[in-house]
Amino acid sequence: MKPIKITLNDYVLSGGGANGESYDHKTDPSVMLKLYFPGKIQQPLDEMKLARKVYDMGIQTPEPGDYVVTEDGRYGIRFCRVPGKKSYSRATADEPEKIQQFATEFAQMCKQLHATHVDTTQFENVKDRYYRLLKENPFFTPTEKDHLERFIADVPDEDTAIHGDLQYSNAIFVGDQRYFIDLGDFCWGNHLFDVAMVYLCCCLSNEAFIKETFHMPKALAIQFWECFAPAYFGNDIPLKEIEEMIRPFAGLKTLIVERDTRQPMPEFRAALKSIL
Repeated sequence: MKPIKITLNDYVLSGGGANGESYDHKTDPSVMLKLYFPGKIQQPLDEMKLARKVYDMGIQTPEPGDYVVTEDGRYGIRFCRVPGKKSYSRATADEPEKIQQFATEFAQMCKQLHATHVDTTQFENVKDRYYRLLKENPFFTPTEKDHLERFIADVPDEDTAIHGDLQYSNAIFVGDQRYFIDLGDFCWGNHLFDVAMVYLCCCLSNEAFIKETFHMPKALAIQFWECFAPAYFGNDIPLKEIEEMIRPFAGLKTLIVERDTRQPMPEFRAALKSIL
């Protein structure tokens, strides 16, 4: 797949993240651009192919368009823009009095996603992803890795969809239309691997990170989780029991964070206590 050359003169910066920036087209409101930081070539190509497969499955996500490269050598993807959209994190920050509504809607989106069966030959198994991350991690001891590997292996398999980065900023809505975005880590497997990211973002992350990333104080993020959990798991399971079940899966996310930060993350590792 060859990238189409574009100029950034046609776009205006609209946001940023860990891997790159997003832009809106100046004259065509139906087009947005996700542009990766310099040096990233394979990642946007892989995400482009994955985004197309996910969209073709019928998952509610903006339609991917072209694989592109700018005049300064940065690669990215054009998507169909969703005018007027808001993420569930931004909406909660702007209207905290509607937190129950937003958390419930997000939970319903997640339940629908996690009930979607996939062709397991077309996507990666979440367990294989964690095995690879575990093997590459330089901070856990061989004994700790053995314990973690056994935990992962014992988790019941499911042939259903996983977002892969299930932050409440990665689900957007406008009117009655709802979409998942940033599906570059889409895979399949047990839903608990996915829901764990919601818990990590709301409850395990520190105050500064939550304010910068989700635009709210940590107390409000925790409240979002406390509304989300019963909406997703049902009111019959006590919140404490849900958190005990989900905590080690959230702790496994440290493998992703440590890969990106290249340093051990004790605040997330603490959630692995029951395994290690």
